[in-house]
Amino acid sequence: MYSLDQIPQTVFMPPPTQLARPPLENTHSRPRWQQELAQAIRRPELLLRALEIDNHDLFRHKPNFEMLVPQSYVARIRKSDPRDPLLLQVLPQHGETVLSSGYAADPVGDLAAMASPGLIHKYQGRVLLLLTGACAIHCRYCFRQHFPYSANVRRTRWDDWLATIRADSSIHEVIFSGGDPLNLDDARLAELALQLAEIPHLRTLRIHSRLPVVLPSRVTEELLSWLTGTRLRLVMVVHANHPQEIDGEVAGALRRIKAAGVLLLNQSVLLRAINDSPETLAALSYALFEADTLPYYLHLLDRVQGARHFEVPEDEALGLMQALRARLPGYLLPRLVKEQAGEQGKTPI
Repeated sequence: MYSLDQIPQTVFMPPPTQLARPPLENTHSRPRWQQELAQAIRRPELLLRALEIDNHDLFRHKPNFEMLVPQSYVARIRKSDPRDPLLLQVLPQHGETVLSSGYAADPVGDLAAMASPGLIHKYQGRVLLLLTGACAIHCRYCFRQHFPYSANVRRTRWDDWLATIRADSSIHEVIFSGGDPLNLDDARLAELALQLAEIPHLRTLRIHSRLPVVLPSRVTEELLSWLTGTRLRLVMVVHANHPQEIDGEVAGALRRIKAAGVLLLNQSVLLRAINDSPETLAALSYALFEADTLPYYLHLLDRVQGARHFEVPEDEALGLMQALRARLPGYLLPRLVKEQAGEQGKTPI
């Protein structure tokens, strides 16, 4: 075993601070969600203090991947419980320092599929745009936690992306990703959506975002306006792993997105000690359904360096799915999949 600190800088590249952290000036003139994001907790000891947990041996004091947790998410974590499933998703732990065989800095082959900086053309008919390296929360199992965002995020114009998409009539769907694309302000996102809608062979705009779950105040009238303001069909894939994440405010935000006419789906990651039981996964599916969101994918862990302690083996995952089928109607059963570098789509398990 080795320490992650021993990985050469060319391989291990945490998202730069300037991409992961919004500026803090003039916070009172910003929308509520941006103010909440500026007030997120960034130090493990402060998070544990807020949760009335004294055992500081739980976490790594100097994480390789910066901690970031909004207060609205902290409010859903049970106090005095060091094994809370939401806490385990965000607290830097000592297992992150272990360098494990079979785990990589780029586990799904994003860099090899990069057609141009920030534009990933991995699957037929679809391209993925990395709009930002910033997120509203830093999940400790994130498969892009080592991604070199500084070289692959366009901060000003997107002309090269648009030219590439215009020139390839086989592309019918564009996916906004990151980081988290909803970390950008609505004016910028609306501008790009309108330019994409002018490309005749595009039919669908898909947005992958965890913000409606971790920061439900992000679902504003401005967001809903541009989501539904073009001819493109809209799909939003949110990311919840545990039913405890879906409180009343989150459910309300998700229902507003669905009511606007957006197809709303959820993808989860199967995580050790967090959601690796049929009872938890079934409760998650029902909580999503109550929030007008359909379960979509249940991913096996992407084998990113530093996340081995989260992995649930494939044979165990298959057993969980068999038990889940006995508890859920088919329309609430997510598809168990894994992503493999170089494959033409998700691999069903």
